[in-house]
Amino acid sequence: MLDPRITRLAELFADHSLGLSAKDSVLIHAFDIPEEAVTEFVRVCQNRGARVAIRLESQLVRRQLMHGMNEATAILHAEIERHEMDQMTAYIALRGSHNYAEQADVPSEIQSLWQRLYVQPVVFGVRVPKTRWAVTRWPTPAMAQQANLSTPAFEKFYFDVCLVDYAKMDVAAKPLAELMETTDEVRLVGPGTDFRFSIKGIGAVACSGEANIPDGECYSCPVRDSGNGIVQYNTVSVYQGVEFKDIRLVVKDGRIVEASAGDQTTKLNEILDTDDGARHFGEWSLGFNPHVLSPMRDTLFDEKIAGSFHLTPGNAYEGRGGSGNRSAIHWDIVCIQRPEYGGGEVWFDGKLIRKDGLFVTDQLNGLNPASLA
Repeated sequence: MLDPRITRLAELFADHSLGLSAKDSVLIHAFDIPEEAVTEFVRVCQNRGARVAIRLESQLVRRQLMHGMNEATAILHAEIERHEMDQMTAYIALRGSHNYAEQADVPSEIQSLWQRLYVQPVVFGVRVPKTRWAVTRWPTPAMAQQANLSTPAFEKFYFDVCLVDYAKMDVAAKPLAELMETTDEVRLVGPGTDFRFSIKGIGAVACSGEANIPDGECYSCPVRDSGNGIVQYNTVSVYQGVEFKDIRLVVKDGRIVEASAGDQTTKLNEILDTDDGARHFGEWSLGFNPHVLSPMRDTLFDEKIAGSFHLTPGNAYEGRGGSGNRSAIHWDIVCIQRPEYGGGEVWFDGKLIRKDGLFVTDQLNGLNPASLA
């Protein structure tokens, strides 16, 4: 018997996130997802009248593909998938994984080539700016292990987190977006962190289930050359299949001039040297999903942690909330500012907005876990 929570999740994507109708062509792109789950997403999308296309992939197969990757092959894949995306009005990504480190032994130069020749033209060139899109992970035993939970406990956590009341969240997040729209200087303070930057004229976007599931953040972006100071992140971040700990960035006039991450410092700098835009920031965001409290080495969840921020080297979104910075990478790295993680403060134009993970103004109180949960 199909788990009814899968149906609710598919309906959330089709209705709240994408608003599918008979006018839409939607690509469902599934990595290592149970067939019955993909089938239910297909059924629900068809029920809304949408034309459905399917792309089924495997992380293990993708690893082998990457080991034999060259420029001609990357360009071939980009051409095929750009054409595919050009036919779509909507895109659903269902990303499972039996091993989050499956790509860890793919050489850095291949990863950079793939980012430059495939990710930049397909993802940032078509998929993100030209379709309505929504993305989620899938609750596998491997993810449960990352979260240090049993498989049944993680499945419950997963669906609780993904199926929150996004309508309530949307109302609560609007005052934060409005405040960020009128803010010039942001200051982030915490253990090892004292960083200032401007978001003047950039705009802000409150996210309540329209693109990411789970969701719960409001993002803007530093003006490209405005950032100065030091950022010390306190969560483990997995990027290109590699674990990075104790990431520390020194920034001068918006550019990352020094970067360290313990024994992965060399790899970190290789990624930041992908292109010029990789050493500038493409996003800054505050997280507030009340059910996501601990990091689990999965960015889609970790960036929504209540009381966190993420500051993202690399590509900026187009339009509101974007600075125009262009890069083949977009790396959301998370810092948690709740007391058990060392605390911290967020200041807007000299006014304290959030302290130790809790919003301190009446207009933003609705985003605190006690209100949203």
